[in-house]
Amino acid sequence: MPSGYRHVTANVIRKAIFLDRDGCISPDEFGYISNPDDYHLYPYTPEALGIMKELGFLLFIVTNQSGIARGYFDVNQLNSVLDKMRRLTQEGGVKLDAVYYSPYYKDGIVPPWNIDHPDRKPGLGMFHQALQQHRFQPSASWMIGDRYTDVAFGKKAGLRTILLLSGNGWDELKTGMQGWEYRPDFICEDLLTAAKLIRMLQT
Repeated sequence: MPSGYRHVTANVIRKAIFLDRDGCISPDEFGYISNPDDYHLYPYTPEALGIMKELGFLLFIVTNQSGIARGYFDVNQLNSVLDKMRRLTQEGGVKLDAVYYSPYYKDGIVPPWNIDHPDRKPGLGMFHQALQQHRFQPSASWMIGDRYTDVAFGKKAGLRTILLLSGNGWDELKTGMQGWEYRPDFICEDLLTAAKLIRMLQT
C-alpha cells in the first residue's frame, strides 16, 4: 500500500429477516405436516427470498411446531420436512442461514415438550438463539409472518414487522386488531409483496 494511505474497513451492519414457515414461505393447507411429500413452497417464495438475499439480509426460519408436543409427529419426522424445505429453497437459488423451531406446547401430551417455554412464539427464545449465533442489528431487521404471534414476536424483539394475508393472515384480521397489544408495521398480500416493499424501503 502506498505511503500516506490508510486502509479503512467499513462497518457493515448485519441485518436479518425472520420468517415464519407455514402461511409465509409455504402453504398452511395440510395442517400439521409430518410427510415431506406434503411439503412445498409457494411458487413466488424463491423470488421473494432472492430479493431479500440480494439486499444483504440473513434469512432465518422461526416456526412453532407444537405437533411434536401434541403427538402428531416426532422430531425425526419434522427434521425430514425441514430438510425438504431447505432443499427446495436451495433449488430456488437461496440458502437459508438458519432454521429454528419450537416443539413446545403446554397443553400437549408428549413430555418433555408439553410445557410453557420461551422458545414458543411469541416468546423470544428463537430470537435469542439467532442473535447469539449470528450477531445482527435488530433495529435493521424484520419479522414476517401470517399470525399475531409473529407480529408480537417481532415487536418484542425490536424488529420491524409485516403481517401477511396469506396463510392465516385474513382470519387474524377478521378478529380485529383492537385487542392486539402489538400492531404490525405493514400488512402485505404475500411474501413477494413484502420482499418488494422491503426493497423499496432500502433504496
